[in-house]
Amino acid sequence: MIITTTPNVEGNPVSEYLGIVSGEAILGANMFKDLFAGIRDIVGGRSGAYEEELRRAKEIALQEMQHNAQMLGANAILSIDLDYETVGSNGSMLMVTASGTAVRLEKSKVGV
Repeated sequence: MIITTTPNVEGNPVSEYLGIVSGEAILGANMFKDLFAGIRDIVGGRSGAYEEELRRAKEIALQEMQHNAQMLGANAILSIDLDYETVGSNGSMLMVTASGTAVRLEKSKVGV
C-alpha cells in the first residue's frame, strides 16, 4: 500500500475516494524512562528512550490506519498527517494520531 503526505501519486490517478481513515496509539512512558529523560533535560542531550517510544507509537498508528484503509478496499492513503501529543494528568503518556484519505488508485504501467 502506498502511503504519502502528498495529495496525489504521480502517474497514478485516483479512481475512487473511500473516506478518511485514522490510527491512534497511546503509550505510557514508565518511571525509569521519565527519570532518565529528566536527567537528560538537566544535563542536555537527546532522550533516546522517549524517541524510541515515539517511533514505536508512530508505527502502531500508521499500521492501524493502513489496516482501516485495507478494510475499505484502498490501495493507497493520501495526505497523511501525523499529530503528537502528551496526555494524562502528568503528561506521561504519549499519543500519536495518523490520518489520511483512503483511495483506490488506477494501476499504471509503473504499478501500484
